[in-house]
Amino acid sequence: MDSEGPCALSDLCLAQVCHSLDALCCLRVDGSMSLIHSPILPQEMADQLLHRMASQGIINDRSVGIFRSSKELRLRRASIRRCSVSDQAFQLAICPHQLMELDASWVSGGLTGADVISGLASNPACRSSLQRLSLNGLRLGWESLEKVGVVHFSSLQGLRMLNLANTDLSDAVLEDICTLPHLESLDISCSAVSNVNALLECKNTLKSLTAHRLGQLDMSPARLLFVFNQLHALRHLDFSEDHFSVDDSDGKDADETVRQLLEGSPQMLPSLVSLDISGRKKISEASIRAFLKSRSDHLTFLGLLATGLSSCDVLSSLNNLKVTGEADENQVCEALKRYRDRECFIREALVHLYNLTTDTDKPKPDMLKLVVQSMQSHPASLHVHLVATACVFNLTNQDVSQALPVSLLTSTIMQLLDAMIAFPHHQQVQKNCLLTLCSDYILQDVPFDKYLATVLVINWLSRHEDPTLQRMAVAIISILVAKLSREETTQLSKDINIMKQLLAIVQQRAMIGVADSTLKFALSALWNLTDEVPAAARNFIQCRGLELYEEVLESYYTEPSIQQKVLGLLNNIAEEEEFQADLMEEDLLEHVLHLLQDSHLDVGVRYFAGGILAHIASRSEAWTLDQELLRTIEKQLVSVGKDTFKCRKMLFFFSLSERVFFFLFFLLNNKLSFKQT
Repeated sequence: MDSEGPCALSDLCLAQVCHSLDALCCLRVDGSMSLIHSPILPQEMADQLLHRMASQGIINDRSVGIFRSSKELRLRRASIRRCSVSDQAFQLAICPHQLMELDASWVSGGLTGADVISGLASNPACRSSLQRLSLNGLRLGWESLEKVGVVHFSSLQGLRMLNLANTDLSDAVLEDICTLPHLESLDISCSAVSNVNALLECKNTLKSLTAHRLGQLDMSPARLLFVFNQLHALRHLDFSEDHFSVDDSDGKDADETVRQLLEGSPQMLPSLVSLDISGRKKISEASIRAFLKSRSDHLTFLGLLATGLSSCDVLSSLNNLKVTGEADENQVCEALKRYRDRECFIREALVHLYNLTTDTDKPKPDMLKLVVQSMQSHPASLHVHLVATACVFNLTNQDVSQALPVSLLTSTIMQLLDAMIAFPHHQQVQKNCLLTLCSDYILQDVPFDKYLATVLVINWLSRHEDPTLQRMAVAIISILVAKLSREETTQLSKDINIMKQLLAIVQQRAMIGVADSTLKFALSALWNLTDEVPAAARNFIQCRGLELYEEVLESYYTEPSIQQKVLGLLNNIAEEEEFQADLMEEDLLEHVLHLLQDSHLDVGVRYFAGGILAHIASRSEAWTLDQELLRTIEKQLVSVGKDTFKCRKMLFFFSLSERVFFFLFFLLNNKLSFKQT
C-alpha cells in the first residue's frame, strides 16, 4: 500500500470531473464551456477544481468558461498559473468573483498585468476583498491603462501581498503601489526598478521585501541603507543576486550595502528575523559572524546559497536557524523549497543535491518531491532538467524505489516523460530518464502512461546506436509493450517504422552472432507486439521478418531462450488465418517440425513449435505445399499429443492455461488422426 495512504474522495471526484469535462459540459455560442448541470459547490471545492484544472494544464479560454457561473462555482482563491487565458476569457470567468487571492503568474494567451488590474477593479467587491495577487512573469503593459485613464494598483485597497517579480515594473508604478494602505509583502525581483525611495510610503506596514537581482538599481549604499533603516516593520529582507549573471565588476554598491547591513547595529531593521543574501559572492565570513553575533537570538532564516559561507562553523550551533546553502542536505532542501521560481538557485542546489545523493541507499520521498517540483517550475530549462533527472536516478536507484510512495513515483515518471518530450535531442537528459525507467519495479508495478513512454523510448532508439543505451531502451520497450492494452498495441503498430527499428536490432545482433540481452529483449518486444494484433503481424511480414526469423532459428539452434521467443512470435502469426499462407514455406515448416521432434530440446521450444504446426495443419484446405509434408506433420502432432499426456512430469512443467491448451491440442490431434483413416 502507498505509504501516503489512499487518495481523498474529494480528490478522486475532482480528478474524474477534469477527465470527463467534455461530457459534463455544453458549448456556448462563443465556444466556451458551460456545465450542463451545475450544482452549488462548497466554496473551497470550486477553488480546488480550478487549481486542479490549472495544474493539469487544461485551463484555457474554452474550459475556464465553466467558472462564469459565479453563483454555483464561487471562487475565492483562484489560480491560473502557467495557463493560456486571454483578456476576454479572464474578464468573463474570473473577474465576477469576490476574490481574496489570485495567482496569474506566467499566464500566456496575451493577458497583461494591466488587463488583470483593470478587470479586478471593475468588480467593486474585489477592490476591497482581494488581499493577495501574484503576477510573476507577466508583462504589465501599463501603457494601455495610461491611455484610457483606468485606475492602477492603488485601486485594490485591500491588497496585502503583491508579487511583481520578473515583470516590467517601473519606478512610477512602484510609487503607486506603495500608497496601498495595508501592503505587507512585496516582491519586485528581476524588475526594471532603479529607485526604491517609494518604499518609505509603506514603511509602517511593509513586513516582507523581496528584491532579488535588481539589475537596474541605481542607488548609493548610503541611500539604500537609509531606506532600509526606515522600514521599521520589516521582518524579511531578500536582497540576493543571480551569481550566474553577475561578473566581478557588477553589483559593487549592492555588495557594499549588504556588508554594511551585516556589520551594522541591530538597531537597523530591528524587527528583522529573516535575511537572504544568496549569490552575494563577495561577502566575507567575518561579516556573517558579526551579523549572527548581534542578531542570533531572533533570527530564524539566513540565505547563503552560492556565497561560499554556508559551511561557517558558527551556523552549526544555531539549531533554530534555517539556512539555504550547500553544506548538507538540510541546507540544499531548504534552498529547493524557498527558491522554486529562481532558476539560478535551483540549478545550484540541484548540483549539490546530486553530489550528496550519489551513494544514497535510503528512501527520501520529501527530497524527491522537491526535485520533481523544481522540474515542474522550470519546464523549459535544460540546465534544471539536466541535473534534476540525474538526481531522480540517484533517489530511485536500486531497491530505494520500492520504499517510496507509489503516487510520488507516478508523478516522478510522468515528469520524466515530459522531460523527454521537451528535450528530445539532448542525449544526457534522455539517458538519465532511461536509467530511471529501466527498473523492473517501476515498469511492472508503478502506474503511469506506458503508451506514451513506449513511443518516447522507441523514438529515442531510432536516433541512437550506442550499444549500452540501446540495450537499456530495448529492455524497457520489451516490458512496456507487454503492459499495453490491445487498443494501444494496435495504435502503436500503425507505425511500421517501429517494426523496422526492432527488426534492425535483431538483424544487427544476429549478424555478429551474439546471444546477448539486447537481442533477447528485442525478440521479446516483437513477440509481445504481435500478440493478437493483426496490424503488427502484417508489418512484420512486410518488413521481411519471416526470412530473418528463419535465419535466427537456424543460427541459434543451441539457444533455447532465443528459439522460444522466435517461435512464440511465429505462433502469433500462425493464429491469424489471413497470414497462414505466408508461413507456407517448406524449409521453415520442416525446420519447425524438426524442433518438435527433437526430444532433447527445451519443452518450451517444442511447445511453440507444436502450436505453429497445429494452426497450419488444422486448415488442410488451405495447405499449398506437398501433401506428404502435411501428413508427416499430422502424425507427429498426434504422437506428441499422446506422449504429453502419458508424461506426468512434462505436464507439471506447464501452467494450468498451458495444460488446457494441450488438452485442446490432443483433441485436435485425434481429429487429424481420424481424418487420416
